[in-house]
Amino acid sequence: MKDVNNLKGIHGAGTMQSRKKRSIPRVQSSTYLDLYMLDKEKERLQKEDRKLSMRKDGIRKRLEEIEIEISRMQGAESTTKTTKSPNSPGRTFAQTNGAKKEFKTMALTY
Repeated sequence: MKDVNNLKGIHGAGTMQSRKKRSIPRVQSSTYLDLYMLDKEKERLQKEDRKLSMRKDGIRKRLEEIEIEISRMQGAESTTKTTKSPNSPGRTFAQTNGAKKEFKTMALTY
C-alpha cells in the first residue's frame, strides 16, 4: 500500500542551497557564512541519521519479536491439531471426556 512517504517527489526535491542558487550574487566575504551554514546542515543530517538508525533498530527488534510470537503460536496450533481425536473431528480430548455444556436459553417476547 502506498502512502505519502513512499511517493516520489517531495523527498527528492532539492533545496536552494543544494542547487547552489542564491537570491544575490556571491561575495567573497560570504565564504565564512557558507561554511557555517554547511556545518549546521551537516550536524542536522548527522542527528537525523542517528535518529533513523535508532528507529530502524527498534523496527528490527519488533519484527524479531513478531516472528518469535508467530512461531510460538504456530507451534501451539500444531500441537492442538495433533491432540484432536481421530474419531470425532473438531473435538479435542478435553471436550470428549468432559460433560457437554448446554447453552442457557431465554425467551424473548416482542
